[in-house]
Amino acid sequence: MACYIFGAGGFYGLQSQPQQDDYVIAADGGWAVCQRCGIRPTVLMGDFDSLQEVPDFPCVKRFPVEKDDTDMMLAIKDALGRGETEFHLYGGMGGRRTDHTIANLQALLYLAKHGARGRLYGDGEVYTALYNGTMTFEARPSGILSVFCLGADAEGVSILGGKYEVADVTLSADFPLGVSNHFVGNPMIVSVKNGCLLIGSRNE
Repeated sequence: MACYIFGAGGFYGLQSQPQQDDYVIAADGGWAVCQRCGIRPTVLMGDFDSLQEVPDFPCVKRFPVEKDDTDMMLAIKDALGRGETEFHLYGGMGGRRTDHTIANLQALLYLAKHGARGRLYGDGEVYTALYNGTMTFEARPSGILSVFCLGADAEGVSILGGKYEVADVTLSADFPLGVSNHFVGNPMIVSVKNGCLLIGSRNE
């Protein structure tokens, strides 16, 4: 089982289709994406400032506009409370709201620190976060993998299998040393001993 969350940001198509047993959340304007894709969400939630009205739907969770959590984060917390550990986030990048894109990138770290894996889908790119561990990316003949420090210095970082390899280095948030590595037909293995990494992959 997996959790799919649809937000109100840019939507660039599905890379994986929700299955019958998956938990699907339409976060406010993500309702329109679900309607367009013929997906019936499990629950519709948010403050509805994007939709400006609450659709006629049997399972709705409404929240005030003035709150600490974004609609995407409300959905993430709801699903974590159910024990979900695999997250696919759509409609969380692009558009005119760069602030929400940054918030959703931070949400990936929130998921990683709560023992879950999140994937945030953009225009031909996917982001995820790694916290104190190892992650393997399937081999591709080409493509880009970028690794950024998210937060305090990330210590003991290793990147193996790509065009540029490093072992046991420290990445900081003020210098993008890990940007634009390249797949060369091998699996790429990224690990960090202490800290959090934001990892983005895209096809060339």
